[in-house]
Amino acid sequence: MLLIVGLGNPGPKYEKNRHNVGFMAVDRIIDRHNFTKSQKKFKANVFEGKLAGEKTLILKPDTFMNLSGESVGEAMRFYKLGPEDIFVIHDELDLAAGKVRIKQGGSPGGHNGLKSIDAHCGKEYYRFRLGIGHPGNKARVNSHVLGDFAKSDADWLLPLLTALAENAELIAKRDNAGLMNKISLAIKPQQKQIPEPMKDQSKKVKSHIHQARPKTTKPEPSGPMAEMLKKLLGKEED
Repeated sequence: MLLIVGLGNPGPKYEKNRHNVGFMAVDRIIDRHNFTKSQKKFKANVFEGKLAGEKTLILKPDTFMNLSGESVGEAMRFYKLGPEDIFVIHDELDLAAGKVRIKQGGSPGGHNGLKSIDAHCGKEYYRFRLGIGHPGNKARVNSHVLGDFAKSDADWLLPLLTALAENAELIAKRDNAGLMNKISLAIKPQQKQIPEPMKDQSKKVKSHIHQARPKTTKPEPSGPMAEMLKKLLGKEED
């Protein structure tokens, strides 16, 4: 049996916060794989279904983030699960926005939800770390994690959550490398929106010069400035 936990704070006030990305992620899995909701128990909203043929429960703790371990610990003991049967999805300040990592065990890294789960369940559960980026200033961390995602974040967030939901069976198969690869491929097309490096613009610039002026022959310039121009524009034209 597999237990997937999405971390977040309950209530509409928090639903779009970066800190609630764990809730957002499991909501996509629930919808994509037709999980059914059971009654509230374990201080959580509990959803039941199967992934890759394995019975799976999804928990959205109702305890608020800092007490998440109370909910996860109750479910773990009731079903006699080990930490290795638990997969926790949470926000990660120490990863750039859109980056993901999956690891088993380790330090909570200042994340209060993970600290609480460590205290109730031990440390050897799987952590799906979903990068939300760091604001760059420790004083701004609280407002950053409890702030809503920006509209521009949808460019990477929606493909990421969709890819996670579509490939959630890899969680049940414990194929963490495969899952990270699927998510990486889903986000990769967004890189096309980033402007091409200047070196890739050189051919376009050169082509434009050809059309504007007739080519003439002149001595090759030399020196540091000439080398820089060559790198930017290719071979110099008159």
